[in-house]
Amino acid sequence: MGYQAGNFDVIVVGAGHAGCEAALASARMGAETLLLTINLDMVAFMPCNPSIGGPAKGHVVREIDALGGEMGRNIDKTFIQMRMLNTGKGPAVHALRAQADKFLYQHFMKKTIEETEHLTLRQGMAEDLIIEDGACVGIVTKTGAEYRAKAVVVTTGTYLRGKVIMGELMYESGPNNQQPSIKLSESLRNLGLQLVRFKTGTPPRVHGDTIDFSKTEIQPGDEKPKFFSYETEYSDNEQLPCWLTYTSEETHRIISDNLHRAPMFSGAIEGTGPKYCPSIEDKIVRFADKPKHQIFLEPEGKNTSEYYVQGLSTSMPEDVQLQILRSIPGLENVEMMRTGYAIEYDAVVPTQLWPTLETKVVPGLFTAGQINGTSGYEEAAGQGIMAGINAGRKVLGQTPVIIDRSQGYIGVMIDDLVTKGTTEPYRLLTSRAEYRLLLRHDNADLRLTPTGYEIGLISEERYAKFTTKKAMVEQEIDRLKAVKVRPDEDVLQLLEEIGTAPIQQSTDALSLLRRPEFMYEHVERLSQSPEALTEDMKEQVEIQIKYAGYIEKQQIQVERLAKMEKKRIPDDIDYSVVTNLSKEAKANLSTIRPLSIGQASRIGGVTPADISILLVYLEHYNKVIAARG
Repeated sequence: MGYQAGNFDVIVVGAGHAGCEAALASARMGAETLLLTINLDMVAFMPCNPSIGGPAKGHVVREIDALGGEMGRNIDKTFIQMRMLNTGKGPAVHALRAQADKFLYQHFMKKTIEETEHLTLRQGMAEDLIIEDGACVGIVTKTGAEYRAKAVVVTTGTYLRGKVIMGELMYESGPNNQQPSIKLSESLRNLGLQLVRFKTGTPPRVHGDTIDFSKTEIQPGDEKPKFFSYETEYSDNEQLPCWLTYTSEETHRIISDNLHRAPMFSGAIEGTGPKYCPSIEDKIVRFADKPKHQIFLEPEGKNTSEYYVQGLSTSMPEDVQLQILRSIPGLENVEMMRTGYAIEYDAVVPTQLWPTLETKVVPGLFTAGQINGTSGYEEAAGQGIMAGINAGRKVLGQTPVIIDRSQGYIGVMIDDLVTKGTTEPYRLLTSRAEYRLLLRHDNADLRLTPTGYEIGLISEERYAKFTTKKAMVEQEIDRLKAVKVRPDEDVLQLLEEIGTAPIQQSTDALSLLRRPEFMYEHVERLSQSPEALTEDMKEQVEIQIKYAGYIEKQQIQVERLAKMEKKRIPDDIDYSVVTNLSKEAKANLSTIRPLSIGQASRIGGVTPADISILLVYLEHYNKVIAARG
């Protein structure tokens, strides 16, 4: 028998990127929270690349920040390079990406957790869940400590029955030679949760002093970096460059000659890997016609010589990995400090979750992060904050919060997972969002700060700043409608200079700003803008004016579909008795148990005809219920 070790409102198991956000959210909402981790030195550890952000992922970090989460603030403190990607394209796909000092990132996140009220950080391995009256009410650790709670959030990443694979070598392990979590996996299975086996991988790390950078191309950060958090106004972080090189013919030959030793092709790996992040051996086989592949050399921090070799994820044997490395320009004499490896782990089939991330089988049990079949720190953190918010709200007797697909990438990801499931590690892409022009990097605060404030994760001071910004943007748009620009010599010269058509008569500044070549800086040359307008506000004015037509169209789509989302489906519907529904629809609707007609319409195998039948049935069902009550 174990011993009583403590009572909490919420227990979070695992202190990776999902666990940190979940624990901070529930604690900041006032719920007494325990964050339990196998190793205190691994809090917010980056077992794969030392970076945050990128397409869609960077949007999620901004959304986490708009809700009052920590990832954006933390990377702004600890970045060693910041770059805005896709600046040559439209604002919907602009994406901020930061290289992190991975050790500082961990240090600051751990410090934040230790200093947060209502939050207890403790080392221990959860091995079993305590279930009473069908609900999850706590956990038991390896040492027999029993912790009780009203809700438990499991965020175990790749630790569940983790197995590291490197050529012929295989052993039970979590990432970076940490202890794996074996018994908790059995405990989840015993509760009736269906688990699948997934795989991810990481490349070797090399010693910076043994790289010949003269054979590579420098990739510097932005001169004037932007930030992830709306709270960050300034940074004096020194930026370090990354470096670009390519695989060679020799690299491809070495890999081809050793494919018989590659676990991916020898059958040693049973888990499904991520399609969008293939290993180098997989790339060589799948894209045999490509003569070379990009390799980025990324520093892991200011106080280390380790470089991360991005693009070279592999589970080849150690001796082959060194040969591969030394066949790449700039790495001919490189010394490998850590070997790349593949890791297999158990994940929960995410269609077993409600959109709140609470499991359908066990009330009070939530899961978030890679355990739900995703890949990436940002995807994990996005789920983590939502699981923490909903676990906290459940124990505080408040209604759950669900982010809609039109409100954020977090909403897109969670809806994809719980409605469609995933057959491989899920990665967020901008193409997954049907409203991506509304879900931009620049407007995450406008979309989600009111929600963060309502939940209690955004301070009064920050909310006041936000409402001021929103009002000033609206006022400036109104002002530009009233600013008249006459076709005088200076104006015509400016229009010619920027390559846009001349004007024949007085035109308002707003109409000029709609032109692709005309920027807000040009408006400022013609009419002085209000002094209090920040760069951030000016950008917002420009985007809202330039893309007004497109934004309006998407908004109409959203409103049309919102009616479907508002049509709620009662929990106790028995789909087997709904006549004329297809067999596949009955089976899939019974498994997913959608909360609305909108969600039902996104389930695989459910056709528009099935939705029409369901709507008719619901009308009759609601009338019967109303007559009874």
